[in-house]
Amino acid sequence: MNVFAPLLGSDRPSAVRWLLVGTLGFLALLTLLEVLPWQVALAVAALAFAAAIVFSTGRFATKARKDTDPVSTNGFAGLSVDHLAEALADPLIIIDANGAIVLANAAARAAFGDFRPGTLLQLRFRTPEFQAFVARLLSDEAGPQMTEYAERVPIERWYRVVGRPAGDGSGLSVLVFKDQSEVRRIDRMRSDFIANASHELRTPLASIAGFIETLRGPARGDAKAREHFLQIMHEQTGRMARLIDDLLSLSRLEMKTYANPSDSIDLTNLVRGVIDALRHLAEEVGVEIVREGADGPVPVLGQRDELIQVFENLLENACKYGQTGGRVVVTVDAGDGVADGPSVTVRDFGPGISEEHIPRLTERFYRVDVETSRAQKGTGLGLAIVKHILTRHNARLTIRSELNEGASFTVHFAPR
Repeated sequence: MNVFAPLLGSDRPSAVRWLLVGTLGFLALLTLLEVLPWQVALAVAALAFAAAIVFSTGRFATKARKDTDPVSTNGFAGLSVDHLAEALADPLIIIDANGAIVLANAAARAAFGDFRPGTLLQLRFRTPEFQAFVARLLSDEAGPQMTEYAERVPIERWYRVVGRPAGDGSGLSVLVFKDQSEVRRIDRMRSDFIANASHELRTPLASIAGFIETLRGPARGDAKAREHFLQIMHEQTGRMARLIDDLLSLSRLEMKTYANPSDSIDLTNLVRGVIDALRHLAEEVGVEIVREGADGPVPVLGQRDELIQVFENLLENACKYGQTGGRVVVTVDAGDGVADGPSVTVRDFGPGISEEHIPRLTERFYRVDVETSRAQKGTGLGLAIVKHILTRHNARLTIRSELNEGASFTVHFAPR
């Protein structure tokens, strides 16, 4: 690197250069006239040279900082508090020392409605916990304050609210609302799932333990009772095995990535294979399976084994719970390929389902009739598995039913 570049470069002020040149010339003249010893002149020249470099470099650095300062180049200094607040995705409210609303960003207005400036925050959020939170925030208590707030109309939403003073002596406080609704929903679902799974496993285990105790005691020498109890124990262990298999299926589905399957599947052949596989079950319960709709290829994107599991669940449910109708109709529709994609409808002619049960049928362990479900060896997880698989396939399930009119379950695929 050239040490003279900072001084002699074209971007240096010309006054610095000429001052240095003049100083060096004057010192040289004094030396020639023997006014100054050459050692003193050389020392003075070195000091002048160093001072010129420091002065010039400092000015250059200052200019460079100004040229590259993001505050200046990006216009950050021109942003107002309103602009910054509006850019936040979380609801934000600023209040004054009396609790009156000074500013509410767009996210806050979308979540809680419009705020009129000057309105007391305590009049909008009336829960005792929130009132105490605001009181602490407006008092002299040091540090940020935190509380939880729930909105239950029109839908339930939970927020974690953090408030803190906005600078010393400003009298303003900032409240940020962090939506916790999805976290709470997942926690509640997990708790319900564990409770339901424990209950479903505890019942057959208790039965088996009771039968074992009976076989070791009063029924020790009764061959007929022993055979009866062993048969029940076999059924209960089979029920637990089915439940564990379904739980593992759900776990595997939840662990998979959300990338949609991309294999091309012929829906017509797949449904025909499922019908052939379950025809023996239908004959055992006195149900005839009728296939209608498209006969030619109906291609969809999917994962073959998972789609087989979907239609096996739907067809098996139709045969078990709609067996009083004596018939199940499976219809394959190719769709128009533009607005409507392919679909498969499984319809039974059994007792039907009450309207209030339909929205909850895909919940884990939800049953319309617990005794009937257990009698049919159901685990309460079949439709939950169907829902998970269809979500992965960018498909959806619609359910229509009326009492004494049967029920229809339709799988809709997206157009290709």
